[in-house]
Amino acid sequence: MLPRRFPRFLACAALAAAVTAAAADDGSDTEDLSPSQPYSAVRSDPLEHDVEFVVIVTPPYHCQSLDVWIPVPQSDQAQEIANSQFSTFPVETAAQIGNEPIYNNRFAYFHFDHPQGAQIIRHQFQAKVWTLEWNLDAEKTTRPTRWPDRFDPYRRPQPVDDEQQLQTLLQSIVPERTEPGNELRNVMNWVDQNMTYDHVHASLSADANHALAERRGHCSDYHGLCATMGRMLGYPAQVTYGLSLFPKNSPSHCKLEAFLPPYGWVSYDVSETQKLVQKIRNDEQLSSQQKAVLTSAARNRMQSGFRENSWLLLTRGSDYQLIPKSKNPVRVVRTAWIEADGEPLPEPDPANPEQRQFAWMTAHRYTSDKPVQSPFADYTTLEE
Repeated sequence: MLPRRFPRFLACAALAAAVTAAAADDGSDTEDLSPSQPYSAVRSDPLEHDVEFVVIVTPPYHCQSLDVWIPVPQSDQAQEIANSQFSTFPVETAAQIGNEPIYNNRFAYFHFDHPQGAQIIRHQFQAKVWTLEWNLDAEKTTRPTRWPDRFDPYRRPQPVDDEQQLQTLLQSIVPERTEPGNELRNVMNWVDQNMTYDHVHASLSADANHALAERRGHCSDYHGLCATMGRMLGYPAQVTYGLSLFPKNSPSHCKLEAFLPPYGWVSYDVSETQKLVQKIRNDEQLSSQQKAVLTSAARNRMQSGFRENSWLLLTRGSDYQLIPKSKNPVRVVRTAWIEADGEPLPEPDPANPEQRQFAWMTAHRYTSDKPVQSPFADYTTLEE
């Protein structure tokens, strides 16, 4: 049980001032910090995937203008992308490739004028993906004396309906200021203990308001709330969306990233770790001691920073404008963003058994160079 001490209420500005004061004796060189700095994690066990990803859109009858944005994965220290090719059917139209300016997410944009019937967009590419392990020691995480301005988009919390409620909750979770890694661990522990995974009652948009009101949702609600709490505590945090590269009804999955000097960006997966722990607890083939060991290993792996080689990053961040502009800024993009006559088409969630109608859908095939072990389903990955 987390400590339940409630200091007096602090407004956002006062909380930010407390963060700055707590960091006043930190000798970090702020000018060396950048959101674009490489991952510091140890890389291992690369997997090579041939990826075929297809978006099938059924526009409304007599639709005059259909606009589709599809995230284009980029190479970095965790993944290498090669031979990216787009094609469309039955109408042939070329992709317009561009990067949005806030998080540098890359999108392929397609415009269909007076489309007749369903349109298919196919993306084929190869991806080499590594497992990342940060081996983070929370006691060694620090705050800079001042965050450079380039971190501002990553430190701006999502507006919430009841800010006072969230502030009071946050101060019960973090009653005293300490190292950022310990504070984030407390936030993730609270979310793990108080959120229930639920595809039927999910926002699909990393919505902290939904998470606070419903205390349930899917990965984006877990990590959207964690990111908002992290930003309110003063450090950069973001939701990252990507593809799970194995057979799965809903291919998209998101994670949390927090920028924790001296480690830089560190990746966490609270929702999948919670599901794995529940699977361990329900496994009648395991002894009580085995369950305790595996549960501890799963949580320690998550809190130390971990990202698997069967997940491919597509987009970072939230609340940004697409290029060319969509009708409004998007909260997040999971697998595609689609508008018909300037109005967004509803997001499909094929993992929701209650949903029967879809304006668009994805199909996907992944061929890997060796068998894929899911670290959130295969216990042997914890034993290793």
